[in-house]
Amino acid sequence: MMTSIIRMLTRHARLFMLLMVSMVTLSVFAQDTLSTADVVFTDIHDSTQSLRPDSVAGIGASTAQAIAAPVTTTAHQSLWGIFLAGLLGGFAAVLMPCIFPMLPMTVSFFTKEGAGKKAIGKALTYGLSIIVIYISLGLLITLLFGADALNAISTNGLFNIFFFLLLVVFAASFLGAFEIVLPAKWVNMTGSKAGNRGIGGLFFMAATLSLVSFSCTGPIIGTLLVEAATTGALLGPAIGMLGFSIALALPFTLFALFPAWLSSLPRSGGWLNSVKVTLGFLELALALKFLSNVDLAYHWNWFDREIFLSLWIILFGLLGCYLLGKIRFAHDSPLPHLSIPRLFLAIICLSFTLYLVPGLWGAPLKSVSAFLPPMSTQDFDLTTPREASPVEASGPRKYASLFEHPKGFAPYFDYEEGLAYARKSGKPVMIDFTGHACVNCRKMEANVWPDPRVAQTINKDYVLIQLYVDDKTTLPAAEQSTLPGGQRLTSIGKKWSHLQMTNFKANSQPYYVLLDPATQQPLVPPQGANYDTGQYLEYLHSGLSAWKSKHP
Repeated sequence: MMTSIIRMLTRHARLFMLLMVSMVTLSVFAQDTLSTADVVFTDIHDSTQSLRPDSVAGIGASTAQAIAAPVTTTAHQSLWGIFLAGLLGGFAAVLMPCIFPMLPMTVSFFTKEGAGKKAIGKALTYGLSIIVIYISLGLLITLLFGADALNAISTNGLFNIFFFLLLVVFAASFLGAFEIVLPAKWVNMTGSKAGNRGIGGLFFMAATLSLVSFSCTGPIIGTLLVEAATTGALLGPAIGMLGFSIALALPFTLFALFPAWLSSLPRSGGWLNSVKVTLGFLELALALKFLSNVDLAYHWNWFDREIFLSLWIILFGLLGCYLLGKIRFAHDSPLPHLSIPRLFLAIICLSFTLYLVPGLWGAPLKSVSAFLPPMSTQDFDLTTPREASPVEASGPRKYASLFEHPKGFAPYFDYEEGLAYARKSGKPVMIDFTGHACVNCRKMEANVWPDPRVAQTINKDYVLIQLYVDDKTTLPAAEQSTLPGGQRLTSIGKKWSHLQMTNFKANSQPYYVLLDPATQQPLVPPQGANYDTGQYLEYLHSGLSAWKSKHP
């Protein structure tokens, strides 16, 4: 039974490969993100202790009165997303032209030992060695940069531009412009030790595989490490490498244990290069997200939603044409005929391209809205605007010229100003800790908030305050402050990220706090993203019920 399943999968390896490549990118995009930048981690000795006014100098007197509430974190969700991305990336790497042809060559080494316990032990040791090597790489990234640095780099302008250029280089490598290779002496050194008997020889044999295949796996690993590092999760790089190494080691181990399965594998050929080219196009699409993050955080306002969509339309349109054989690169083999799986994938790519086109005129594109710049950056919008929030501001709102409100809402962007209006109007507060680079924040604003019931509840029953924790705008000198540890709060993002960490003991976005403006205590435990509209509405109603019980 197992042999039949393996044969079925391997016969359709090309379709499986390209679908896996697409899933890798989607999983990287869709993973939950942690607080993006400038979070100040402080020792918390008593979660119920009231804040000292001197510890939050420059934030405001009323802010210092807030009392922490029990909260939940989305860190485990982020780590699962990183692991899944690594797992799918590893499966895609197996089907790269630098690795796939090595399967029979490597497995032949173990078949010489026969089918006894010794061969099984060597195969398992070889697989575990691959896992150890890549996990060590992930841990090394964490040790070199540390938790604070991993948080800080996620929206740092220079780092995001560097990541953008790095992914462009990876894409060019996959498209055939050049190969990323490691020094030959490294390969020779490990290869010379791979012939040794025992565990050491198997370990160096796995290391040789890692080095020889780096031209194919390097861009995948680099992209995965970049994404894992920029989530801010301390163990993100190691978890990503765990998933990647498991997927990479699994086929080598299984085929070593069951060498007869090798006869079911498709032959190497030009289709393997299609994997690299497809990944190259997807790398370019992913790179644009980093460039968009910088543009939003620094308010450059030159990489808006239309430009982003135009580039994606071109990229996925070209990918569809490539799959149809209309575009060929110098290293591509002739395509005498079009296979059915390749045709289906071309249809998917071209259909997705057409799906994106209405977005140029303001269509919400809910399925990919989390990845795009917010609708507020759209210059040409033909859609009918929703009714604005009934909140009546007394004069201009602070920071209103910097931040565009979500469509149909009119939030405050300053904590003190929002609290003052809430006390005046006799309404509870809804704080939305958000970020320019927060994928899940955009997804909530595009898919959950527009629901008429949710929008009405937020607009009519709450005073909405949106606080961007990754904004780079410099605060006026009078509002800047120095924390006891010497950290300077010099930007809007630093101010609000410190507020979230200090008052609510959380650093994930989006993070929703339903607050009593008088006591500045949460009415109900805060929560993060929840894409179930009914559950999110129930959460809003629970805050209202708690408010009414205190203020009958």
